[in-house]
Amino acid sequence: MDIIQINNPLDEALTPYMRLTEAQLLNRLHPENGIFICESIKVIRVALEHGLEPVSFLCEEKFIDTHIRQLSPKVPVYTASREILRQITGYELSRGVLCAMRRPQLPTADQILSSSKRVAILDAVVNSENTGSIFRSAAALGIDAVLLTRTCCDPLVRRACRVSMGTVFQVPWTFLDSYNTLKNNNFTIIAMALSNNSVDISDTALKSHHKFAIVLGAEGDGLPDNVLSQADFVAKIPMHNGVDSLNVAAASAVVFWELAKQL
Repeated sequence: MDIIQINNPLDEALTPYMRLTEAQLLNRLHPENGIFICESIKVIRVALEHGLEPVSFLCEEKFIDTHIRQLSPKVPVYTASREILRQITGYELSRGVLCAMRRPQLPTADQILSSSKRVAILDAVVNSENTGSIFRSAAALGIDAVLLTRTCCDPLVRRACRVSMGTVFQVPWTFLDSYNTLKNNNFTIIAMALSNNSVDISDTALKSHHKFAIVLGAEGDGLPDNVLSQADFVAKIPMHNGVDSLNVAAASAVVFWELAKQL
């Protein structure tokens, strides 16, 4: 391994870890050159197992023998004291290890839909913790893929990766630019929202369709009317005790279980 001791928190080699925002790491103009930061050895290991390419590692020295050597990295491993790491990252690096990784090339929506039967659609879901939680529920509860509108949080931001426990690397995902793509691939669109024509998620009408897309909307605002108008069904989770709705991540787990278990 190429282990490099860092004594200067302004070292240029550490630019991805401290000087670039999430948007700059994404590199929207040249996404093929984009990278992202992966945190915690468990999440990093899942990423590597699914073929993602590391650029470098950053960790406390004590984690080299306990964590890094197991991975046999062929890229630079930067190490520093806890204090210098805090100066570099801006927070206490309690999980021990960071890894800069190259962004994977995403499939097209048509490619994902052609091999899927049950998918989740995230429409303007901007909270990274909710995004990560939804991916984790999707992986655990039988959802084949996740598609996101361009107004969503990037699933590869550090917090989303961590909260997902690495499932953002397991569940196929990409961006959806038009709901017509779902219709062209013969998906029944089930939009989750409270409305006068909402049906219960246990309604048998929802379970008679071979391919379906479950649409989850923004925290607070929910799904806009133009999305609801394109849905084949508008569905809701029955509530008790005067509670009107669940957090979108919690709601995703409930609806994934109810609708995916039939397949």
